[in-house]
Amino acid sequence: MTQKHQNAAKADYQRLRNLSCAQLWSDEVPAFDRANPRERMQRVSVVRAVGVVFSESGTAEEKSAARHWLRQLLHDPEEKIRRYAMTALPKIGADDVEENTLLDLLEKTGSSRERKALGQTLAKIGGEATLDRIRHSKSPEIHRTIQKVEGTLARLQNPSVIRMDQTLDDIRKIRIHLRCKSGLEEMIAEELKSRFPGGGRFRIIRSEPGLVAVDPLGPFQIDDLFSIRSFATAAIVLGTADSPENEADALATIIASGHAQRVFQAFTDGPIRYRLEFPARGHQRALIRSITNRVFELCPAVINDSRSAPWQIAVYQRGRRIWAELSPRLRPDPRFSYRLDDVPAASHPPLAAAMAFLAGPLDGATVWDPFCGSGLELVEAGLRGGASQIIGTDRSEDAVRIASANFESALRGSIPSHFEMCDFRDYSDVEGLREGGVSVIISNPPMGRRIKIPDLRGLIADFFEIAAEALAPSGCLVFANPLPMKPLDRRLILDYRHRVDLGGFDVHLEKYTKAED
Repeated sequence: MTQKHQNAAKADYQRLRNLSCAQLWSDEVPAFDRANPRERMQRVSVVRAVGVVFSESGTAEEKSAARHWLRQLLHDPEEKIRRYAMTALPKIGADDVEENTLLDLLEKTGSSRERKALGQTLAKIGGEATLDRIRHSKSPEIHRTIQKVEGTLARLQNPSVIRMDQTLDDIRKIRIHLRCKSGLEEMIAEELKSRFPGGGRFRIIRSEPGLVAVDPLGPFQIDDLFSIRSFATAAIVLGTADSPENEADALATIIASGHAQRVFQAFTDGPIRYRLEFPARGHQRALIRSITNRVFELCPAVINDSRSAPWQIAVYQRGRRIWAELSPRLRPDPRFSYRLDDVPAASHPPLAAAMAFLAGPLDGATVWDPFCGSGLELVEAGLRGGASQIIGTDRSEDAVRIASANFESALRGSIPSHFEMCDFRDYSDVEGLREGGVSVIISNPPMGRRIKIPDLRGLIADFFEIAAEALAPSGCLVFANPLPMKPLDRRLILDYRHRVDLGGFDVHLEKYTKAED
Protein backbone atom coordinates (compact mmCIF):
# COMPACT_ATOMS: atom_id res chain seq x y z
CA MET A 1 0.00 0.00 0.00
CA THR A 2 1.37 3.42 -0.98
CA GLN A 3 1.76 6.23 1.56
CA LYS A 4 -1.16 8.00 -0.09
CA HIS A 5 -3.42 4.98 0.37
CA GLN A 6 -2.22 4.53 3.97
CA ASN A 7 -3.08 8.14 4.79
CA ALA A 8 -6.50 7.75 3.17
CA ALA A 9 -7.16 4.56 5.18
CA LYS A 10 -6.17 6.28 8.43
CA ALA A 11 -8.42 9.26 7.69
CA ASP A 12 -11.33 6.93 6.88
CA TYR A 13 -10.84 5.02 10.11
CA GLN A 14 -10.79 8.23 12.17
CA ARG A 15 -14.07 9.29 10.54
CA LEU A 16 -15.64 5.91 11.26
CA ARG A 17 -14.24 5.87 14.78
CA ASN A 18 -16.25 8.98 15.63
CA LEU A 19 -19.58 7.54 14.50
CA SER A 20 -22.11 5.99 16.87
CA CYS A 21 -23.02 2.31 16.93
CA ALA A 22 -26.33 3.16 15.26
CA GLN A 23 -24.64 5.07 12.43
CA LEU A 24 -22.12 2.32 11.80
CA TRP A 25 -24.78 -0.38 11.84
CA SER A 26 -27.40 1.38 9.74
CA ASP A 27 -25.13 3.05 7.18
CA GLU A 28 -21.54 1.78 7.05
CA VAL A 29 -21.99 -1.96 7.63
CA PRO A 30 -24.72 -2.37 4.93
CA ALA A 31 -22.62 -0.31 2.49
CA PHE A 32 -19.64 -2.54 3.19
CA ASP A 33 -21.72 -5.69 2.66
CA ARG A 34 -23.09 -4.40 -0.67
CA ALA A 35 -19.71 -3.32 -2.03
CA ASN A 36 -17.78 -5.25 -4.65
CA PRO A 37 -14.58 -7.05 -3.59
CA ARG A 38 -12.31 -4.15 -4.56
CA GLU A 39 -14.41 -1.58 -2.68
CA ARG A 40 -14.62 -3.84 0.39
CA MET A 41 -10.85 -3.98 0.56
CA GLN A 42 -10.69 -0.19 0.38
CA ARG A 43 -13.24 0.15 3.18
CA VAL A 44 -11.96 -2.59 5.48
CA SER A 45 -11.56 0.04 8.24
CA VAL A 46 -15.29 -0.42 8.87
CA VAL A 47 -14.51 -3.79 10.43
CA ARG A 48 -11.92 -2.30 12.75
CA ALA A 49 -14.22 0.58 13.72
CA VAL A 50 -17.08 -1.79 14.58
CA GLY A 51 -14.84 -3.67 17.00
CA VAL A 52 -13.72 -0.51 18.80
CA VAL A 53 -16.95 1.53 18.83
CA PHE A 54 -19.25 -1.36 19.79
CA SER A 55 -16.87 -2.40 22.58
CA GLU A 56 -16.99 1.09 24.07
CA SER A 57 -20.65 2.02 23.73
CA GLY A 58 -22.68 -0.87 22.33
CA THR A 59 -25.54 -2.46 24.23
CA ALA A 60 -25.56 -6.21 24.83
CA GLU A 61 -27.97 -6.64 21.90
CA GLU A 62 -25.82 -4.47 19.59
CA LYS A 63 -22.67 -6.36 20.54
CA SER A 64 -24.35 -9.68 19.88
CA ALA A 65 -25.38 -8.55 16.37
CA ALA A 66 -21.88 -7.18 15.67
CA ARG A 67 -20.29 -10.42 16.90
CA HIS A 68 -22.48 -12.44 14.52
CA TRP A 69 -21.47 -10.15 11.63
CA LEU A 70 -17.77 -10.46 12.45
CA ARG A 71 -18.09 -14.23 12.68
CA GLN A 72 -19.48 -14.30 9.15
CA LEU A 73 -16.52 -12.24 7.96
CA LEU A 74 -14.19 -15.00 9.19
CA HIS A 75 -15.32 -16.89 6.08
CA ASP A 76 -14.63 -13.98 3.69
CA PRO A 77 -12.51 -14.93 0.66
CA GLU A 78 -10.09 -12.06 1.37
CA GLU A 79 -7.49 -12.84 4.03
CA LYS A 80 -7.15 -9.19 5.06
CA ILE A 81 -10.85 -8.94 5.86
CA ARG A 82 -10.68 -12.17 7.85
CA ARG A 83 -7.72 -10.82 9.80
CA TYR A 84 -9.52 -7.57 10.56
CA ALA A 85 -12.54 -9.53 11.79
CA MET A 86 -10.52 -11.82 14.06
CA THR A 87 -8.72 -8.78 15.53
CA ALA A 88 -12.06 -7.02 16.23
CA LEU A 89 -13.79 -10.01 17.85
CA PRO A 90 -12.02 -10.03 21.26
CA LYS A 91 -12.92 -6.38 21.78
CA ILE A 92 -16.66 -7.09 21.94
CA GLY A 93 -16.45 -10.58 23.39
CA ALA A 94 -16.47 -14.04 21.92
CA ASP A 95 -17.94 -17.37 22.93
CA ASP A 96 -17.42 -21.03 22.10
CA VAL A 97 -18.85 -20.59 18.59
CA GLU A 98 -16.28 -17.95 17.65
CA GLU A 99 -13.48 -19.94 19.32
CA ASN A 100 -14.29 -23.07 17.30
CA THR A 101 -14.67 -21.08 14.09
CA LEU A 102 -11.20 -19.61 14.60
CA LEU A 103 -9.76 -23.05 15.39
CA ASP A 104 -11.28 -24.49 12.21
CA LEU A 105 -9.75 -21.66 10.24
CA LEU A 106 -6.39 -22.25 11.92
CA GLU A 107 -6.38 -25.85 10.71
CA LYS A 108 -7.17 -24.82 7.13
CA THR A 109 -5.03 -21.74 6.55
CA GLY A 110 -1.72 -21.99 4.77
CA SER A 111 -0.74 -18.39 5.45
CA SER A 112 1.80 -17.79 8.22
CA ARG A 113 0.56 -14.22 8.54
CA GLU A 114 -3.01 -15.37 9.05
CA ARG A 115 -1.86 -18.13 11.41
CA LYS A 116 -0.10 -15.50 13.50
CA ALA A 117 -3.22 -13.32 13.63
CA LEU A 118 -5.35 -16.33 14.58
CA GLY A 119 -2.88 -17.20 17.31
CA GLN A 120 -3.04 -13.66 18.71
CA THR A 121 -6.85 -13.74 18.78
CA LEU A 122 -7.04 -17.20 20.34
CA ALA A 123 -4.51 -16.08 22.96
CA LYS A 124 -7.13 -13.55 24.08
CA ILE A 125 -10.34 -15.60 23.90
CA GLY A 126 -9.17 -19.22 23.90
CA GLY A 127 -9.88 -21.78 26.61
CA GLU A 128 -9.77 -25.54 27.05
CA ALA A 129 -10.97 -26.15 23.49
CA THR A 130 -8.05 -24.14 22.14
CA LEU A 131 -5.53 -26.03 24.24
CA ASP A 132 -6.99 -29.39 23.24
CA ARG A 133 -6.52 -28.61 19.56
CA ILE A 134 -3.22 -26.72 19.50
CA ARG A 135 -1.28 -28.05 22.50
CA HIS A 136 1.00 -30.18 20.30
CA SER A 137 1.32 -27.70 17.45
CA LYS A 138 4.81 -27.35 16.00
CA SER A 139 4.05 -23.97 14.48
CA PRO A 140 6.27 -21.20 15.97
CA GLU A 141 3.39 -18.72 15.54
CA ILE A 142 1.28 -20.78 17.95
CA HIS A 143 3.76 -21.30 20.80
CA ARG A 144 2.90 -17.96 22.40
CA THR A 145 -0.81 -18.70 22.05
CA ILE A 146 -0.43 -21.91 24.05
CA GLN A 147 1.42 -20.03 26.77
CA LYS A 148 -1.17 -17.22 26.90
CA VAL A 149 -4.10 -19.61 27.11
CA GLU A 150 -2.30 -21.68 29.75
CA GLY A 151 -1.86 -18.47 31.75
CA THR A 152 -5.50 -17.48 31.40
CA LEU A 153 -6.77 -20.89 32.47
CA ALA A 154 -4.30 -21.06 35.35
CA ARG A 155 -5.46 -17.65 36.51
CA LEU A 156 -9.14 -18.57 36.34
CA GLN A 157 -9.01 -22.13 37.59
CA ASN A 158 -6.17 -22.07 40.08
CA PRO A 159 -5.03 -18.57 41.04
CA SER A 160 -1.40 -18.16 42.03
CA VAL A 161 -0.55 -16.80 45.46
CA ILE A 162 2.81 -15.69 46.83
CA ARG A 163 3.43 -17.24 50.23
CA MET A 164 5.06 -14.50 52.27
CA ASP A 165 5.32 -16.80 55.30
CA GLN A 166 6.82 -19.78 53.45
CA THR A 167 10.47 -20.58 54.26
CA LEU A 168 13.16 -21.04 51.64
CA ASP A 169 15.50 -23.62 53.17
CA ASP A 170 17.94 -24.03 50.31
CA ILE A 171 19.81 -20.72 50.21
CA ARG A 172 22.57 -21.79 47.83
CA LYS A 173 23.44 -19.00 45.35
CA ILE A 174 20.75 -16.72 46.81
CA ARG A 175 21.51 -13.02 46.42
CA ILE A 176 18.87 -10.41 47.28
CA HIS A 177 18.70 -6.88 45.88
CA LEU A 178 16.87 -4.25 47.92
CA ARG A 179 16.23 -1.33 45.59
CA CYS A 180 15.46 2.12 46.95
CA LYS A 181 15.56 5.84 46.36
CA SER A 182 19.21 6.75 45.87
CA GLY A 183 20.42 8.00 49.23
CA LEU A 184 18.40 5.64 51.44
CA GLU A 185 20.95 2.81 51.35
CA GLU A 186 22.32 3.74 54.78
CA MET A 187 18.83 3.68 56.28
CA ILE A 188 18.23 0.19 54.89
CA ALA A 189 21.53 -1.03 56.34
CA GLU A 190 20.68 0.44 59.74
CA GLU A 191 17.20 -1.05 59.64
CA LEU A 192 18.65 -4.48 58.87
CA LYS A 193 21.01 -4.23 61.85
CA SER A 194 18.19 -3.07 64.11
CA ARG A 195 15.69 -5.66 62.93
CA PHE A 196 18.13 -8.59 62.99
CA PRO A 197 20.73 -7.83 65.69
CA GLY A 198 23.73 -9.97 66.55
CA GLY A 199 24.79 -10.88 63.04
CA GLY A 200 21.20 -11.02 61.87
CA ARG A 201 19.51 -13.05 59.20
CA PHE A 202 21.07 -11.22 56.27
CA ARG A 203 24.61 -10.07 55.50
CA ILE A 204 25.18 -6.89 53.51
CA ILE A 205 27.44 -7.66 50.54
CA ARG A 206 27.62 -4.27 48.91
CA SER A 207 25.83 -0.95 48.66
CA GLU A 208 25.59 1.39 45.69
CA PRO A 209 23.26 4.24 44.78
CA GLY A 210 19.73 2.87 44.78
CA LEU A 211 20.63 -0.69 45.80
CA VAL A 212 21.68 -2.74 48.82
CA ALA A 213 22.77 -6.32 48.03
CA VAL A 214 22.41 -8.88 50.82
CA ASP A 215 22.87 -12.61 51.27
CA PRO A 216 20.74 -14.69 53.64
CA LEU A 217 22.64 -16.33 56.48
CA GLY A 218 20.07 -19.09 56.79
CA PRO A 219 16.52 -20.08 55.77
CA PHE A 220 14.28 -17.04 55.37
CA GLN A 221 10.80 -15.88 54.42
CA ILE A 222 9.69 -13.01 52.21
CA ASP A 223 8.04 -11.64 55.34
CA ASP A 224 11.53 -11.26 56.83
CA LEU A 225 12.51 -8.95 53.98
CA PHE A 226 9.31 -6.95 54.23
CA SER A 227 9.91 -6.24 57.89
CA ILE A 228 12.35 -3.65 56.47
CA ARG A 229 10.37 -0.59 55.42
CA SER A 230 12.86 1.75 53.72
CA PHE A 231 13.32 -0.12 50.42
CA ALA A 232 11.06 0.18 47.39
CA THR A 233 11.37 -3.35 45.93
CA ALA A 234 12.96 -6.60 47.05
CA ALA A 235 14.19 -9.06 44.45
CA ILE A 236 16.04 -12.37 44.31
CA VAL A 237 18.73 -12.56 41.65
CA LEU A 238 17.94 -15.55 39.44
CA GLY A 239 21.22 -15.55 37.55
CA THR A 240 23.68 -13.60 35.44
CA ALA A 241 25.28 -13.91 32.02
CA ASP A 242 28.47 -12.22 30.85
CA SER A 243 28.66 -11.07 27.23
CA PRO A 244 26.06 -13.53 25.90
CA GLU A 245 26.03 -14.04 22.14
CA ASN A 246 22.28 -14.68 22.25
CA GLU A 247 20.61 -12.54 24.92
CA ALA A 248 17.22 -14.19 24.57
CA ASP A 249 18.60 -17.70 25.03
CA ALA A 250 20.80 -16.64 27.95
CA LEU A 251 17.91 -15.02 29.81
CA ALA A 252 15.52 -17.88 29.06
CA THR A 253 18.06 -20.34 30.46
CA ILE A 254 18.30 -18.27 33.66
CA ILE A 255 14.53 -18.05 34.12
CA ALA A 256 13.98 -21.76 33.44
CA SER A 257 16.97 -22.88 35.56
CA GLY A 258 16.76 -25.23 38.49
CA HIS A 259 17.82 -22.38 40.79
CA ALA A 260 14.86 -20.29 39.63
CA GLN A 261 12.49 -23.26 40.03
CA ARG A 262 13.57 -23.71 43.67
CA VAL A 263 12.70 -20.10 44.42
CA PHE A 264 9.40 -20.17 42.51
CA GLN A 265 8.27 -23.39 44.13
CA ALA A 266 9.26 -22.35 47.65
CA PHE A 267 7.22 -19.16 47.59
CA THR A 268 4.30 -19.93 45.24
CA ASP A 269 0.99 -21.64 45.80
CA GLY A 270 -0.57 -22.51 42.45
CA PRO A 271 0.79 -22.20 38.90
CA ILE A 272 4.03 -20.30 38.40
CA ARG A 273 3.23 -17.15 36.44
CA TYR A 274 5.49 -14.19 35.78
CA ARG A 275 5.70 -10.89 33.93
CA LEU A 276 8.95 -9.89 32.19
CA GLU A 277 10.23 -6.34 31.79
CA PHE A 278 13.37 -4.32 31.00
CA PRO A 279 13.15 -1.30 33.36
CA ALA A 280 16.02 0.63 31.79
CA ARG A 281 15.24 -0.16 28.14
CA GLY A 282 11.54 0.54 27.80
CA HIS A 283 9.33 -1.63 25.60
CA GLN A 284 11.13 -4.68 24.26
CA ARG A 285 8.15 -6.58 22.87
CA ALA A 286 10.00 -8.66 20.30
CA LEU A 287 12.77 -9.60 22.72
CA ILE A 288 10.29 -10.39 25.51
CA ARG A 289 8.28 -12.55 23.14
CA SER A 290 11.42 -14.44 22.12
CA ILE A 291 12.51 -14.97 25.74
CA THR A 292 9.13 -16.08 27.08
CA ASN A 293 8.60 -18.46 24.17
CA ARG A 294 11.98 -20.04 24.85
CA VAL A 295 11.27 -20.28 28.60
CA PHE A 296 8.03 -22.10 27.81
CA GLU A 297 9.90 -24.54 25.60
CA LEU A 298 12.46 -25.22 28.34
CA CYS A 299 10.00 -25.37 31.23
CA PRO A 300 6.25 -25.36 30.36
CA ALA A 301 5.34 -25.07 34.07
CA VAL A 302 6.65 -21.48 34.07
CA ILE A 303 4.00 -19.35 32.36
CA ASN A 304 4.34 -15.81 31.09
CA ASP A 305 1.25 -13.79 32.03
CA SER A 306 1.56 -10.06 31.49
CA ARG A 307 -1.84 -9.21 32.95
CA SER A 308 -1.96 -10.49 36.51
CA ALA A 309 1.12 -12.54 37.30
CA PRO A 310 2.14 -12.62 40.98
CA TRP A 311 5.84 -12.48 40.04
CA GLN A 312 7.82 -9.93 38.08
CA ILE A 313 11.17 -10.61 36.46
CA ALA A 314 13.22 -7.51 35.68
CA VAL A 315 16.30 -7.62 33.48
CA TYR A 316 19.19 -5.26 34.18
CA GLN A 317 22.43 -4.66 32.34
CA ARG A 318 25.83 -3.19 33.17
CA GLY A 319 28.26 -3.16 30.30
CA ARG A 320 28.04 -6.60 28.69
CA ARG A 321 26.76 -8.26 31.86
CA ILE A 322 23.04 -8.95 32.20
CA TRP A 323 21.07 -10.42 35.06
CA ALA A 324 17.47 -11.21 35.99
CA GLU A 325 15.79 -10.32 39.29
CA LEU A 326 12.60 -11.92 40.61
CA SER A 327 10.33 -9.80 42.81
CA PRO A 328 6.81 -10.31 44.15
CA ARG A 329 4.17 -8.11 42.51
CA LEU A 330 2.31 -7.01 45.61
CA ARG A 331 -0.58 -4.62 45.03
CA PRO A 332 -0.84 -3.05 47.49
CA ASP A 333 2.51 -3.38 49.19
CA PRO A 334 1.58 -5.11 52.49
CA ARG A 335 3.83 -2.70 54.41
CA PHE A 336 1.75 0.26 53.30
CA SER A 337 -1.70 -1.25 52.82
CA TYR A 338 -3.07 1.20 55.39
CA ARG A 339 -3.14 3.90 52.69
CA LEU A 340 -6.79 4.55 51.96
CA ASP A 341 -6.17 7.76 50.03
CA ASP A 342 -3.43 10.20 49.05
CA VAL A 343 -2.97 13.91 48.48
CA PRO A 344 -1.14 15.48 45.53
CA ALA A 345 2.63 15.36 46.04
CA ALA A 346 2.23 12.75 48.79
CA SER A 347 5.32 11.27 50.41
CA HIS A 348 7.08 8.21 49.02
CA PRO A 349 6.16 5.56 51.65
CA PRO A 350 9.67 4.08 52.09
CA LEU A 351 11.02 7.62 52.56
CA ALA A 352 8.43 8.23 55.28
CA ALA A 353 9.48 4.97 56.92
CA ALA A 354 13.16 5.97 56.73
CA MET A 355 12.35 9.31 58.38
CA ALA A 356 10.50 7.59 61.22
CA PHE A 357 13.45 5.23 61.71
CA LEU A 358 15.87 8.18 61.74
CA ALA A 359 13.83 9.85 64.49
CA GLY A 360 14.87 7.05 66.83
CA PRO A 361 13.05 5.72 69.93
CA LEU A 362 9.78 7.50 70.60
CA ASP A 363 9.13 6.43 74.19
CA GLY A 364 6.54 8.83 75.61
CA ALA A 365 7.02 11.25 72.72
CA THR A 366 4.59 13.85 71.44
CA VAL A 367 5.07 13.65 67.67
CA TRP A 368 3.94 16.46 65.37
CA ASP A 369 3.91 16.79 61.59
CA PRO A 370 3.20 20.42 60.62
CA PHE A 371 2.60 19.46 56.94
CA CYS A 372 0.90 16.12 57.50
CA GLY A 373 -0.35 15.60 53.91
CA SER A 374 -1.65 12.05 53.74
CA GLY A 375 -0.11 11.26 57.12
CA LEU A 376 2.52 8.71 56.13
CA GLU A 377 5.31 10.05 58.36
CA LEU A 378 2.98 10.03 61.37
CA VAL A 379 1.72 6.54 60.57
CA GLU A 380 5.28 5.24 60.31
CA ALA A 381 6.19 6.94 63.57
CA GLY A 382 3.13 5.41 65.22
CA LEU A 383 3.98 1.94 63.93
CA ARG A 384 7.41 2.14 65.59
CA GLY A 385 5.62 2.27 68.94
CA GLY A 386 6.20 4.20 72.13
CA ALA A 387 4.69 7.58 71.21
CA SER A 388 2.26 9.03 73.74
CA GLN A 389 0.37 11.15 71.21
CA ILE A 390 0.44 11.91 67.48
CA ILE A 391 -0.60 15.30 66.10
CA GLY A 392 -0.93 16.30 62.46
CA THR A 393 -1.71 19.72 61.04
CA ASP A 394 -2.06 20.98 57.51
CA ARG A 395 -3.61 23.96 55.75
CA SER A 396 -5.61 21.60 53.52
CA GLU A 397 -8.91 20.26 54.83
CA ASP A 398 -8.62 17.27 52.48
CA ALA A 399 -5.14 16.48 53.79
CA VAL A 400 -6.33 16.51 57.40
CA ARG A 401 -9.24 14.21 56.57
CA ILE A 402 -7.06 11.79 54.56
CA ALA A 403 -4.24 11.73 57.13
CA SER A 404 -6.71 10.99 59.91
CA ALA A 405 -8.30 8.15 57.92
CA ASN A 406 -4.92 6.63 57.02
CA PHE A 407 -3.75 6.83 60.62
CA GLU A 408 -6.89 5.12 61.89
CA SER A 409 -6.52 2.45 59.20
CA ALA A 410 -2.98 1.69 60.37
CA LEU A 411 -3.16 2.11 64.14
CA ARG A 412 -6.84 1.40 64.95
CA GLY A 413 -6.95 3.85 67.83
CA SER A 414 -3.97 2.31 69.64
CA ILE A 415 -2.27 5.72 70.02
CA PRO A 416 -4.04 8.99 70.90
CA SER A 417 -4.03 11.18 67.80
CA HIS A 418 -5.34 14.53 66.71
CA PHE A 419 -5.52 16.05 63.20
CA GLU A 420 -6.46 19.68 62.63
CA MET A 421 -6.51 22.19 59.78
CA CYS A 422 -4.03 24.85 60.78
CA ASP A 423 -1.07 26.90 59.53
CA PHE A 424 2.00 25.51 61.30
CA ARG A 425 2.88 29.03 62.52
CA ASP A 426 -0.29 28.96 64.66
CA TYR A 427 0.57 25.62 66.27
CA SER A 428 -0.03 26.88 69.82
CA ASP A 429 -3.76 27.08 69.03
CA VAL A 430 -3.86 23.31 68.48
CA GLU A 431 -4.79 20.99 71.32
CA GLY A 432 -1.71 19.15 72.57
CA LEU A 433 0.84 21.56 71.06
CA ARG A 434 2.63 24.24 73.04
CA GLU A 435 5.96 26.00 73.06
CA GLY A 436 8.68 23.64 74.27
CA GLY A 437 6.24 20.74 74.50
CA VAL A 438 6.94 18.70 71.36
CA SER A 439 9.32 15.73 71.50
CA VAL A 440 9.64 14.98 67.77
CA ILE A 441 8.80 16.97 64.66
CA ILE A 442 8.80 14.80 61.55
CA SER A 443 7.74 16.15 58.20
CA ASN A 444 8.09 16.13 54.45
CA PRO A 445 7.27 19.80 53.77
CA PRO A 446 6.11 21.22 50.42
CA MET A 447 8.89 20.98 47.86
CA GLY A 448 7.49 23.49 45.37
CA ARG A 449 7.67 20.96 42.51
CA ARG A 450 4.17 19.65 41.86
CA ILE A 451 2.47 22.32 43.97
CA LYS A 452 3.91 25.79 43.55
CA ILE A 453 4.93 27.61 46.74
CA PRO A 454 5.15 31.42 46.33
CA ASP A 455 8.04 31.77 48.82
CA LEU A 456 9.61 28.40 49.54
CA ARG A 457 12.69 29.90 51.17
CA GLY A 458 10.52 31.91 53.52
CA LEU A 459 8.46 28.84 54.38
CA ILE A 460 11.53 26.73 55.24
CA ALA A 461 13.00 29.59 57.28
CA ASP A 462 9.74 29.89 59.25
CA PHE A 463 9.64 26.11 59.66
CA PHE A 464 13.11 26.10 61.25
CA GLU A 465 12.09 28.95 63.54
CA ILE A 466 8.87 27.25 64.69
CA ALA A 467 10.67 23.93 65.18
CA ALA A 468 13.23 25.56 67.48
CA GLU A 469 10.41 27.15 69.43
CA ALA A 470 8.06 24.14 69.68
CA LEU A 471 10.62 21.43 70.45
CA ALA A 472 11.44 20.48 74.00
CA PRO A 473 15.14 20.39 74.96
CA SER A 474 16.68 17.21 73.48
CA GLY A 475 13.73 16.98 71.09
CA CYS A 476 14.47 16.29 67.44
CA LEU A 477 13.45 17.55 64.02
CA VAL A 478 13.53 15.10 61.10
CA PHE A 479 12.56 16.38 57.67
CA ALA A 480 13.32 16.33 53.97
CA ASN A 481 14.90 19.69 53.22
CA PRO A 482 14.30 20.83 49.62
CA LEU A 483 16.71 23.78 49.88
CA PRO A 484 20.35 24.28 50.91
CA MET A 485 19.26 26.17 54.03
CA LYS A 486 20.29 25.88 57.66
CA PRO A 487 18.46 27.02 60.78
CA LEU A 488 19.39 30.42 62.17
CA ASP A 489 18.59 29.28 65.70
CA ARG A 490 21.80 27.77 67.07
CA ARG A 491 19.88 25.53 69.45
CA LEU A 492 19.13 23.22 66.51
CA ILE A 493 22.21 21.01 66.19
CA LEU A 494 22.65 18.99 62.98
CA ASP A 495 23.00 15.25 63.71
CA TYR A 496 22.48 13.77 60.24
CA ARG A 497 22.38 15.01 56.68
CA HIS A 498 22.23 12.86 53.55
CA ARG A 499 21.15 13.57 49.98
CA VAL A 500 18.18 11.60 48.60
CA ASP A 501 17.09 11.48 44.96
CA LEU A 502 13.32 11.85 44.74
CA GLY A 503 13.25 11.21 41.01
CA GLY A 504 14.52 14.20 39.11
CA PHE A 505 15.48 16.41 42.04
CA ASP A 506 17.40 16.00 45.27
CA VAL A 507 16.51 16.79 48.86
CA HIS A 508 18.52 16.34 52.03
CA LEU A 509 17.20 14.07 54.73
CA GLU A 510 18.18 15.90 57.90
CA LYS A 511 17.96 15.40 61.65
CA TYR A 512 18.46 18.16 64.21
CA THR A 513 18.45 17.89 67.99
CA LYS A 514 17.51 20.86 70.13
CA ALA A 515 20.25 21.66 72.62
CA GLU A 516 19.53 21.81 76.33
CA ASP A 517 18.83 25.32 77.58
